[in-house]
Amino acid sequence: MVSGKIKVLVVDDAAVFRQSVSTVLNADSDIYVVGTAPNGKIALTKIEQLNPDVVTLDVEMPEMDGLETLKNIKQKFPHIGVIMFSVHTERGAKQTIEALSLGAFDFVTKPSGTGSFSASMNRIREELVPLIKEYWAKFNKKGENRVIIQKPPERRAPVIPPGIKLKIKKEAVAIGVSTGGPNALAEIIPKFPAKIGVPVFIVQHMPPIFTKQLAERLNSKSNLRVVEARDNEIITPDKVYIAPGNYHMEVKERNGEKIISLNQGPLENSCRPAVDVLFRSVAKLYGKKALGVILTGMGKDGFLGSEMMKQNGAYIIAQDQESSVVWGMPRFVVEAGIADEVVNLNEMTDTILSNLS
Repeated sequence: MVSGKIKVLVVDDAAVFRQSVSTVLNADSDIYVVGTAPNGKIALTKIEQLNPDVVTLDVEMPEMDGLETLKNIKQKFPHIGVIMFSVHTERGAKQTIEALSLGAFDFVTKPSGTGSFSASMNRIREELVPLIKEYWAKFNKKGENRVIIQKPPERRAPVIPPGIKLKIKKEAVAIGVSTGGPNALAEIIPKFPAKIGVPVFIVQHMPPIFTKQLAERLNSKSNLRVVEARDNEIITPDKVYIAPGNYHMEVKERNGEKIISLNQGPLENSCRPAVDVLFRSVAKLYGKKALGVILTGMGKDGFLGSEMMKQNGAYIIAQDQESSVVWGMPRFVVEAGIADEVVNLNEMTDTILSNLS
């Protein structure tokens, strides 16, 4: 093993998948697969022997499943990052949302069986490798091999200087979030009172089924009603709308009523749903009466949308680096001078509420 590489343990009950994922990861010059395990019990033993930095963990396994294994890892080896592999089913989605609440860094869905094997491996490479590197960049205490995924844009002068609050009553809140999002949303949304007087629109980067499970989980813990958005649904206050996986969500006006509009237009920032799509529509429909919030996430989705919201007079809040799982999306907004406030996650709900009137 080359010193300084990110050490990964691959855990999955399928031998062919263990081998395939190991091959994909070992092809990257910054990653080294130190071992594999067919179930949770063996994985825990190998963790003690091999001391990996990151574990990729299948959700459904015999002997000890992914959730039980994750609990043990977080209890015995809290310094190790865990990225879940989930099947694309309702049960798999529910287990994955639970895994994220238990401390998993993020998740990747397994190939569905359709399409070519090489295409499936390419998708895993494109999704899994950046997650491993993002975890290493944030949590590697030695600061070695720190990875900067994208360079932030040059600072631009916003239309309204940051920090200047205009006394304009808000009529909508738009939130964009990605890696670390389910836990961030679980920290924010349940703290809202039952009456806030405005709708809340959320784009969380997640595939179909997973967004439905996320909405149901948040709804069970919140005073506001949280739903996966439906096309042509009339927008009402005191309701949280989560964009469904594989659909862009926009807000529009039709016959004097504000509605949700879903579409499967081209991916933006490699995403569908994309934060930029939602934010552009919010900028057009609500203008200065909107509040934009950019939370933890990898990449730059939401940057251009936040800029457009800002140009239309909206107030923009970004999550700070300390409390972000990945300070990518907020970083672009902050370092471009678009954010009016940069806030720790534990203060986010109060900050949003204080800016609604």
